[in-house]
Amino acid sequence: MALPPYAGPLERTWYYGFRTICAAIFIFLILPIIIIIPLSFNAEPYFTFTPGMLALDPDAFSLRWYQDIVNNEQWRHSAQNSMIIAFFSTILATALGTVAALGLSKPYMPFKPAIMGILISPMIVPLIISAAGMFFFYSKIGLAQTLPGIILAHTALGTPFVVITVTATLVGFDQSLVRAANNLGADPTTTFFKIIMPLILPGVISGGLFAFITSFDEVVVVLFLAGFEERTIPRQMFSGLREQISPTILAVATLLVTFSVLLLITVELLRRRSERLRGVTPQ
Repeated sequence: MALPPYAGPLERTWYYGFRTICAAIFIFLILPIIIIIPLSFNAEPYFTFTPGMLALDPDAFSLRWYQDIVNNEQWRHSAQNSMIIAFFSTILATALGTVAALGLSKPYMPFKPAIMGILISPMIVPLIISAAGMFFFYSKIGLAQTLPGIILAHTALGTPFVVITVTATLVGFDQSLVRAANNLGADPTTTFFKIIMPLILPGVISGGLFAFITSFDEVVVVLFLAGFEERTIPRQMFSGLREQISPTILAVATLLVTFSVLLLITVELLRRRSERLRGVTPQ
């Protein structure tokens, strides 16, 4: 919002001061992420800017570390595992979270606060505690160091994001549409897929994208549950920092940042579409 022409000195000071503080906070948060992008193009195997890079010498920049991602079998295997785990855990989390959110939206649902607290507890409990509990539980039933075990663990971590986003979408849902469909003879399945799902679809997709990002970037649970064959990209990056420091890690991090930004832009576009469908003007 623009500063009105009648604003006094105090309002002008607050207007520009507030924006300056917000810009400083944004730079403080984003600078450590941005700094890795030019470093990933370093021609030398260093984690620092070389004199050639500072002088903008073209010979000081290279794509060798991005090529190493393609040529290295461990990185390819880790990327494959990450995609498989994130894909299936997102499907499960989206399905379970949507069903849970629909149940919590019913006015006659008993103990809603307690159930909601249990559903979002994976977001509240420290991740290392959840990972340790999952390790002992999955070890008992033989799912430790298996892809299905990691998929189920990531499903538990991603479901709260779906529950929250779909629940927020259902706040503005007109329940009279469901009653009208029932009065016209539509069965529950038809009502859900023809009326409810099209209206809450932006929230469902947004929750699914958050669940996907959560699974794709998660490392603590993987450290507890995965063996060598089940290592994911974050686990490979963690191992690389401990065993063999290589700028390939910076190249992978750059790709992950780019991928996450694209997903977040998609989430924002879906949020705006959801607001338009509900008759709310995006801000």
